[in-house]
Amino acid sequence: MIGLLSRRRASARAALRRTRHIARVLGANGLESIAEATGLRRFLPRFGKDGGNGEVRSQAERLRVAFGELGVTFIKLGQMLSTRADLLPPDVIAELSKLQDSAPPVPFEEIRRILMEDLPGPKLASFAWIEPQPLASASIGQVHEALLRDGTPVVIKVRRPGVVEQVDQDLQILRQAVEWVQVHTPLGHDYELRPLMAEFAATLRDELDYVREGQNATKMRIAFGDDRRVWIPRVHDELTTTRVLTMERVGGIKFTDAARLDRLGISRRALAETAVRLFLRQVFELGFFHADPHPGNFFVQRDGSLAVVDFGMVGRISESTQRHLMAAMLAGVREDAEALAEELYALGVAGARADRVSFERDLARLVSRYGSSSIRDLSAATVTDELFSIAFRHKLQLPSELAQLLRVINMAEGLGLSLDPDFRYLEFSTPVIRKLARRRYSPAALARRAGMAAVEAAELGADFPRRAARLLGRFERGEIAIKVDHRGLESATREFQRMTNRLVLAMLLAASIVALGLAAGIRMVPSLEPIVDWLFRIALLFSLAFGVSILWGMWRSGR
Repeated sequence: MIGLLSRRRASARAALRRTRHIARVLGANGLESIAEATGLRRFLPRFGKDGGNGEVRSQAERLRVAFGELGVTFIKLGQMLSTRADLLPPDVIAELSKLQDSAPPVPFEEIRRILMEDLPGPKLASFAWIEPQPLASASIGQVHEALLRDGTPVVIKVRRPGVVEQVDQDLQILRQAVEWVQVHTPLGHDYELRPLMAEFAATLRDELDYVREGQNATKMRIAFGDDRRVWIPRVHDELTTTRVLTMERVGGIKFTDAARLDRLGISRRALAETAVRLFLRQVFELGFFHADPHPGNFFVQRDGSLAVVDFGMVGRISESTQRHLMAAMLAGVREDAEALAEELYALGVAGARADRVSFERDLARLVSRYGSSSIRDLSAATVTDELFSIAFRHKLQLPSELAQLLRVINMAEGLGLSLDPDFRYLEFSTPVIRKLARRRYSPAALARRAGMAAVEAAELGADFPRRAARLLGRFERGEIAIKVDHRGLESATREFQRMTNRLVLAMLLAASIVALGLAAGIRMVPSLEPIVDWLFRIALLFSLAFGVSILWGMWRSGR
């Protein structure tokens, strides 16, 4: 018991030190306003000025520098926020997009110790050799080249020591900061940040688990096993743990090495189409997609196929989201603003705060602006940026899966353009999406879904009496509370408060005037008149002070 209390106290002290460090870094970078908004300013009596060595930097640049200094959790937070152009202004998005996930390498002695703990005995003996010099070193783990005894070249990704503890501590601090922002700031009043924080925490913990990353890669490998244009490396499950991931070594030509691709006679246009087709199949068939498709995660093979690596960050979208997203894209192609708005509502883009008339008007402008252009001349990045701008202007909060997907669409288009400057993402993807839509709504697919729906309906019908009885029982025991969320009454409530305050003030002033008037008319013994005169003056001063204090309090509270 004593040991448990001691560990808790040590953990609390460590969390306090980390909180103070975070506040200090924010202050040193001139981000006092962010420290104030997140409730962290109280952890420092004073903040220093801009710590940029005399450089003149914007607020967005300072935020990027501070996140880079604070390590893995904040680097990942910045990368996640860089996808939320619906929540943050463009200059902040642009700066956070520059965050690089790199870190000094861990000494190989530490790496060897982790390997010996996680792959004991025969498992570690499966390796003929392991290269001590890392191929890459990031904030979560680092990668080493190795060779199995059967001659298979592999890479080993090893998680950095202490990173899980650091992330857990930072996530707890961030949760407290989000609670403060949610309650005390206009941003918290306009947006629901708690689900965003919960999703970020879940995604980051998934990245820390290499077993999960291996499962993602295997799922993708199975899904594209029949596509000879795509190669997903095999994961060696027997040599994989939560801290160690062993998979086939991927060689090949860098995606951006256009000169070498041309020398080998590999069609860059065909590669761009393969990359985009890969992404579209992931989104609209699997509902499971690679969420970090930057050029470093793709390697071109000599036969023109595409190898894809690094499945630590993946996105998932439900079948319902797939359906509405596909319909929204086709509505945009048809220039049907009303249908586009309906599909966006179904996707959860327009929440309770949305002025639907104004929102639909902006969507109609968007469709008309681009509808007159040939689809060949349209850029996916331009259209998605405009959608983000509309969401930001209307204070709409996009579902996280949709915000992540729109970012990946931009990155996929960038991949295609890096290979072929004449590649047009929307021109190529529209017929692919239509083909996928026809497959989704084919008679066989509809019959299959109808059969599944019939089974589910039958199960629900058989189970309904029991569920209804359980629900009524909870009502009878008082276990169910009904929450009434009124909307549109805020302005009326504020006006009523103002009227009530004015009425109270008028009554107090009237009472003071009457009391002082009565006091002034009372005849006193001549010897007491000087004392009464002073009491009258004091009462008058107190009344004035009381009235001024009420006015000041009303002005301060806005009520």
